Amino acid sequence: MKHPTPSGVPKTVPRVRTTHLIVLGCAAACAAVFLSEPLFATGYKDASWLCGGWSIFPSYRLVGELSSRIKMRVALLSAALGLCAGVFAQSSAVVDEYVAKMSPIAKAGVLANIGSNGSKSAGAKPGVVIASPSTYDPDYLYTWSRDAALVYKGLIDQFTLGQDNTLRSLIDDFVWSQTILQQVSNPSGTILTGGLGEPKFQINLEAFTDGWGRPQRDGPALRSTALITYANWLVAQSNTSHVVQKVWPVIKLDLDYVANTWNSSGFDLWEEVSSASFFTTAVQHRALREGVSLAQKIGQTGVVSGWTTQADNVFCFMQSYWNPNRLHMTSNTQGGRTGIDANSALASIHTFDAAAGCDAVTFQPCSDKALASLKVYVDSFRSIYTINRGIAANRAVATGRYSEDVYYGGNPWYLTTSAVAEQLYDALIVWNAQKSLTVTDISSAFFKQFLPSVTPGTYASTTSTYTTLVNAIKAHADDFIAVNAKYTPADGSLAEQYNRENGVPLSAKHLTWSYASTLTAFAARKGTVAASWGAKSLKVPNVCRDNPGPVVKATFNIVATTVFGENIYVTGSIDQLKNWSPDNAILLSSAGYPTWSVVLDVPANTNFEYKFIRKNNGVVTWESDPNRQVTSPATGSFVVNGSWR
Repeated sequence: MKHPTPSGVPKTVPRVRTTHLIVLGCAAACAAVFLSEPLFATGYKDASWLCGGWSIFPSYRLVGELSSRIKMRVALLSAALGLCAGVFAQSSAVVDEYVAKMSPIAKAGVLANIGSNGSKSAGAKPGVVIASPSTYDPDYLYTWSRDAALVYKGLIDQFTLGQDNTLRSLIDDFVWSQTILQQVSNPSGTILTGGLGEPKFQINLEAFTDGWGRPQRDGPALRSTALITYANWLVAQSNTSHVVQKVWPVIKLDLDYVANTWNSSGFDLWEEVSSASFFTTAVQHRALREGVSLAQKIGQTGVVSGWTTQADNVFCFMQSYWNPNRLHMTSNTQGGRTGIDANSALASIHTFDAAAGCDAVTFQPCSDKALASLKVYVDSFRSIYTINRGIAANRAVATGRYSEDVYYGGNPWYLTTSAVAEQLYDALIVWNAQKSLTVTDISSAFFKQFLPSVTPGTYASTTSTYTTLVNAIKAHADDFIAVNAKYTPADGSLAEQYNRENGVPLSAKHLTWSYASTLTAFAARKGTVAASWGAKSLKVPNVCRDNPGPVVKATFNIVATTVFGENIYVTGSIDQLKNWSPDNAILLSSAGYPTWSVVLDVPANTNFEYKFIRKNNGVVTWESDPNRQVTSPATGSFVVNGSWR
C-alpha cells in the first residue's frame, strides 16, 4: 500500500519529554555513584543494587560497621534515590494526566464509530462497528467481526460492571446486527458452509466480495465471548428467557463453528498468514469453556458434551505453540517469520481470568511463560525503530505487530503498545490479590530487568524483593502508556500506527480498536477485573486429539494430456488441499488417462477454492485463473469434473 508522506510532527504531551530527560539525569547520578570507586567491601552480602529508569532500590543488608567511605557512598545513593523517586512521581503524574485526558476522548472515539447514531459512522446499521471512518489510504470503512467483538466486549464489561448504565440499547443493537450478519452469504460460504469465518462486511450488513485473507476463525469465538458476558448478566437479572430467545442462537452458531473448525487453518488476526495462530486458538478455547458454562445455566445441555470435548482438544493443542528454547509463544506456525508477535500479548490479555492466578497453561498475564514471551516480543523492537534508539534495555519502547512487518513501512501501533501495558497491569492485579509473586527460570530474564540480583523463588508481599519488583513493574507499565502519550496528537485522536522514524500518526485515522485498547489498558491500570471465564484449575489432557469435524468424500477429476514424466496435482484453500502449497500438493492418479483423479476427505458444509498444477522435472505450472470454487455438501460425497485450462 502507498506509504503516506508525513505532514509534520504531532504535538505531544510535553511532560513526557521532560520526564525522559530527568530519567537520564537519574541514570547519570546512579552511574556516578557506582563508578566513582568501589562501593562494596568484605562483610557485606547480597550486595546488588538496581538503578532502573524510574527508581533505584537497595537490595542488600548491612552486616558490619560502615566505613566512612561507604557512608559517603550511601549518602550519594540516598540523594540519587530521592531524584529517582521524584522521577517516578512525575512519570506517574504524566500518565495520570494522560489517562484523565484520554479516557473521555477514547470512549467518544469508540461510540462515534458505531452505527447508526455514531458521529463518524454514517451509513452503518445499528450496532455495526466501523473499523475507521477512513475511506482511502487505507479504506477501512468496513466492519470486521474480530474488531467489533473486541470493541463490544469492552463496552459490555463497562455495562455489566455498573460503570456505564447507558449502554444497554447499544448492546442490544449489536445482538441484532450480528444475528443478521451471521445469515449473510459471503465468499467464505453460507451459515452452514463456513460463512461464519468471513472476516469483514460492508457497514450496511452486506457481503464484502473482493479478494481477502479468508477465512479468519477468531471472530466467532470473540463474538461469542462478548455475548456470553452479556448473557450472564441477563441471567443474573432473572432474564433467562431473553437470553434463550435472542442471544443464545447467535452464541450457539458461533460456538458450533468453533467446535467444528478450530483444527483448520485460517488467517491470523493481522490477515496475512494462513496457519494455526496462537491468538485464535487461545480465544477459541476460552469461548468454548464459557459457552459450556452458559449452556448449563440456561438448560441448553445438548451442546455440553461436544463443546467440552473440543475445548479439551483445543487446550491441549494450545500448549504446542510454546518455544522452550527461545522462551516465547510462536504466534503463527507458518508464514516464514520468527513467530515473535503482538499476537501473544493480545492473547494473554483477552483470556485474562484473575481467578486463575499466574497459571501458565492458560497463559495468564503474570505466568512465567507470558512474561518471558512479553520480554522477547518487546525486545524485538528496540533496535528497528528510530524512535526507540538510545532507550535503555530495561525501559519501555514503542511496539508494533512483529519485527518483519512491512505494512505502511512497518511501524509501532497504539493498540500493541497499550497491550504490553495492559498485560503488566493485569499481572499486578493478581500479584496484589495473592500477595506474592513467583520468579522461575523461565521468567527470570523478565524480572532481572528490574532487579538483576533476583533469583527464582516465591516472594511474599512482606519482602523487599516483592516491593521492589512490583513498584518497578508498575512504573514500567506506565512507561508504555507514556510512550503512546508522547505520540498522541494534542486533540487525542488515535490512528492505527505512528511513524517509526518520527512518531507521526499514520494509516487509518480514528481506528476504533486503538480507542478500545486504550480504554481496556486504562481499566486494567485502575485494577478493574472482569468476571471469571473458568480458567482456574484447568488440566491439560494427557492426549491431544485433532478435530477434523464432519467430512465428506470428494472426487476430483480433470482431463489433461501430459508428456512423459509430467504429473497433475491439486492444491487449494483448506488443510486437506495443503493450503495452496505447490510443494505439498496432492498427486492425482493417471489410471483413467487422460482423466486424472483423486478421492479425498474434505470438510462438510464448506466453501473452498482449488486449482490443478503440473509438475515436470521440478518445474511447476499452475492452470490459469480464476480459482475453481466448490461448496461441499453436509453429508455423503460429491464429484467435481474439469479440463485443464
